[in-house]
Amino acid sequence: MKINIETYNKEWTGQFEKIKTDLCSILVKLNPKIEHIGSTSVPNLAAKPIIDIQVGIENSYDLDKTIKPMINNHYIYYEIYNSVMPNRRLFVGLKDKKYIRNFQNIYSKGDLIPHEKINQLRLTHIHIWEHGTDDWNRHIAFRDYLREHPEIASQYESLKKQLSLKDWKDGNEYNDAKDSFIKTEEAKAILWFGKNNQPLFP
Repeated sequence: MKINIETYNKEWTGQFEKIKTDLCSILVKLNPKIEHIGSTSVPNLAAKPIIDIQVGIENSYDLDKTIKPMINNHYIYYEIYNSVMPNRRLFVGLKDKKYIRNFQNIYSKGDLIPHEKINQLRLTHIHIWEHGTDDWNRHIAFRDYLREHPEIASQYESLKKQLSLKDWKDGNEYNDAKDSFIKTEEAKAILWFGKNNQPLFP
């Protein structure tokens, strides 16, 4: 499969705000903190047109309380990835919720995810964690680091464009190819965050 990298689009911010409103309503009982992360959250950075969002809840014991309301509101739950990241719940939102009828509500271990079909219709990835954890913090740090260091963002963009020319088995293989760069810069981002006394929460 090919990875579609698009020039930065200001509409991505508006899409995030619309999804955030939806999530605030769905998860209101859990008092969620919601942040736009990933490449679409960094101005002028080319990206896959997928809105990455992280949702922070107060206690990891409540993670499974997010599943039913998210599924009931037409988000696809990727339970299959819980074994890799047990402290996260991952959901996919489609461009139009009516498309959900073409897919399972939950993809568990042993299920075959129809990646190509879902990739054509997906709008957003929702990552739900306990807020304030290392996983939550590193995404905030990396986002803000790229926003404040355009030369690093440019290097990241060049890497993504180069990788987009290749054929990949799936998106996970593409992500693995970016992993070394991300881990290196993410470590710098976390140090930068600490040195600059950046608040992780408003």
